[in-house]
Amino acid sequence: MLYLRDPMEIYKQSFEIVARETDLSRFPENMKDMIIRLVHAIAVPEIVDDISWSGDAVGEAENTLRSGGYIIVDSNMVSAGINVESLPGGCKIICTLGDQRVEQIAQEISTTRSAAAVELWKPYLRDSVVAIGNAPTALFHLMDMLKNEECPRPSVIIGFPVGFVGATESKVYLSQNNLGIPFVTLHGRRGGSPLAAAAINAISRRCKSCPHG
Repeated sequence: MLYLRDPMEIYKQSFEIVARETDLSRFPENMKDMIIRLVHAIAVPEIVDDISWSGDAVGEAENTLRSGGYIIVDSNMVSAGINVESLPGGCKIICTLGDQRVEQIAQEISTTRSAAAVELWKPYLRDSVVAIGNAPTALFHLMDMLKNEECPRPSVIIGFPVGFVGATESKVYLSQNNLGIPFVTLHGRRGGSPLAAAAINAISRRCKSCPHG
């Protein structure tokens, strides 16, 4: 079988195809690289029609990363997909799903482990970037938690939970929030850790290419 083996040429052609097949005209300039990388992550150009956002989500996330803020993720798969070497200095990825307290919290509040893990985000939430790429219950629980005015507010929520149960509804819940927190999401069932990680990587790439704003 003859196939392309040069990694740089594969990379180049991949992004040329994405650029050719993706309509970016409705997105702000600072979002376009993120959208391209989201499409590249799952090879589905049609997702652009279902992406929504509020405020200057990318700009706010850049500011957080440049200041060494926390990136809070809902699964180790999101964490594994983030290019740590490209993050600005001082940034730290937080994933509490493996914390030994999660199981007990889940039992006490009758929810999933993913949602219970969100309870442990509170010390890190203020001015953080939240990236959810797995569990709809994590996004639901975060939004409910943020309704309490005493709960610290993240600077941006990147919401890409995936699945047949709750994924669509959790993203509608995010997009209809009136908390004033910028977000990016992909409506419908599609989502996943590769998308959440790709969004963070696109933002950190902008930080590297535009270090002064």
